[in-house]
Amino acid sequence: MPFHIGDWVVHPMHGVGRVTGLEKKKFAQAAQLYYEIAIANGTLWVEVETPPSGLRRITAKDDLPRYRTVLLSSPEPLSKDYHVRREELRGRLKLGTFQVKCEVVRDLTAHGWQKRLSEIDAALLRSAYVGLCQEWAEAEAVTVAEATSEVEALLREGRQANQK
Repeated sequence: MPFHIGDWVVHPMHGVGRVTGLEKKKFAQAAQLYYEIAIANGTLWVEVETPPSGLRRITAKDDLPRYRTVLLSSPEPLSKDYHVRREELRGRLKLGTFQVKCEVVRDLTAHGWQKRLSEIDAALLRSAYVGLCQEWAEAEAVTVAEATSEVEALLREGRQANQK
């Protein structure tokens, strides 16, 4: 079993949470073993399997310098076709990695500097941004507000550096 009670984890769709229990539950099929995960909006039940569906450990504090570099780096251009862009971004976010969250936040933020974001793009950015800042806060052992301030500062610095 890769996770233990008390472990901080990240679910690709629901964000940061803490494993609070392990319980046999019967939802749709035969009884299975599930992780009980406390998230901001309630409880999430994730089936214990190898590997768990997208569930991963929180990013290590020692890895944050690499992600600072990602946020400071040149953004990748996004498709001008909003259908293609939306599918590409959703596909990337489904991977659920911290690296991808940083890249998507960087790229969509930069896209918004060029042209006002559509509602769909803005919602994707908001979701990725919130998840990024929540995980950053846990990894760095700071508040979400402090993590958000650092991410915002890195994005601004990256914009200035990449406009030259």
